[in-house]
Parts: sequence; C-alpha cells; structure tokens
Amino acid sequence: MIVVCGSTGRLGGRVARLLAAAGVPQRLLVRDPDRAPRLPGAEVAGADYRDAAAVRTALAGAAAVLMVSASESPDRVDRHRTFADAAAAAGVRHLVYTSFLNAAADATFTLARDHWHTEQHIRGLGTPFTFLRDSLYADFLPMMAGEDGVIRGPAGDGRVSVVAQDDIADAAAAVLRNPGPHAGATYDLTGPAALSFAEMAATVTEVTGRPVRFENETLEQAYASRAGYGAPDWQVDAWVSTYTAAAAGELATVSGDVERLTGHPATSLAGLLRG
Repeated sequence: MIVVCGSTGRLGGRVARLLAAAGVPQRLLVRDPDRAPRLPGAEVAGADYRDAAAVRTALAGAAAVLMVSASESPDRVDRHRTFADAAAAAGVRHLVYTSFLNAAADATFTLARDHWHTEQHIRGLGTPFTFLRDSLYADFLPMMAGEDGVIRGPAGDGRVSVVAQDDIADAAAAVLRNPGPHAGATYDLTGPAALSFAEMAATVTEVTGRPVRFENETLEQAYASRAGYGAPDWQVDAWVSTYTAAAAGELATVSGDVERLTGHPATSLAGLLRG
C-alpha cells in the first residue's frame, strides 16, 4: 500500500493520478475526505498532520508514504515532526519527503531552513527515507509577474533551475513504486538549465505573448513593495528571500536526477509554457 499526502493539491494530486493510471493501489491522506479526488484503486483516509493518532491510523500498513511538505506557516516544522513521528510509530517502511533545493540550516531562503530541520528529524527516526529536493516551480513563474507584467525582486543576475511540477510528480511516483534502491538518497529535482529572472521573463514573453520583464530591487524596495499585502513578517521574509537566495547562487544547481529517476529529460521553462 502506498499512501499519498496532499492529493487535493497540485503536486500530490499529480502523483495520485499517475499511480491510479498505473493501477497501483493507494490510500489518499487528506484533511477533508470530501475534497479527495475520486480515483480508481484509491481509498481515502482523513487526518491532519497535527493529529498524531489519526496519522498513525491512516498510515497503518503503508509500504511507502509520500509526505508532501505542509503549507507555509510558523509551526510548519512542528507539524512535519508530528507527522514523521507518527509515520515511524505506524511502522511505515519508507518515507518520501518533498524538500527544497540546497536545504540548509543557514539557507538564504528562509523556508529552506524549515526543510533542513525536517530532514534532520526524519534522519533520526530510523525509518528508511528519500528526500526529493525540489527547485522553484516553473509552473508558478508567470504568476510572479504583477498585473503590470513586472517580476520584482532583489535577485540581480542570480540564476534559478526552475522545475516543472509534472517532472517532480513523475520522479516521486517512480520512487514510491520501487523505494528500496532509493533508501537514504537525496535527489535534486531541477530543470535542465539555470536561468536569470530576466531570461525567464523573456521566455514567458516569447512563448505566451504576454509582455513580462524583470525589475531588480534593493532589499529596502523589496520590503516596501510588499508591505501593502498585510502579510506577516515571516511570510514577507520568505517572499523576499526567494530572490536573495537566487542572488546568492543557492538556487542555480542543475541536476540530472529528474532524468535518472523518470527516464526522460527535465522539462525546460519554454517547453512547459508551450504545453
């Protein structure tokens, strides 16, 4: 039995559909069972990451579990720890966690630190694991531009190896279906090239026809331009540090792990936009 978390979201939903199409039995773990996709060969279990008892019950008998990282919040790491502890208590034989590229305790991108702390906790449980360290989603790139078609941030000429969510889902499904060879492995899931924000904006313009450009900001400008959203400080820090991490060279890693896991080359930004 494979358990897929987050099937109501973009990534978990893709993985669940891939497994269903391949005829693989699975259990979809969701907070609201009424929102779970109805897929052949899939049963549904309800549990929140915070509810250790419910998670243990939902994961009973699981050979492999896709632990999609929880939604961004100040208590995200605590939720991850609760879930991972419950998975270990349930006897899960393999835990696949969606992490972030170059996760580290001192990562410039603040949310990458959450992923590192989660990884460290999972390592200490004794449960076989695989970490899928995803780069920024290429799918979201067009949405980073405002209504005026401008992507703003303090990235300078920093580069990002944006990755297609379909590629991540393909890689995750491959690991889940045969987890043994991947025990203890960490994979960097990236696109085929690292692009500057100016290059990404130009690609969006060329492929979609929507004029998009990149405008570099100072740190002060970046915080000022986001002040009107009314978001909490930790969220604004995360938004801004996406760009400063690029400027620091921490998002430029290009890996062949997508092709190694899936058998097909990683999708380029232009290829993704063309559909």
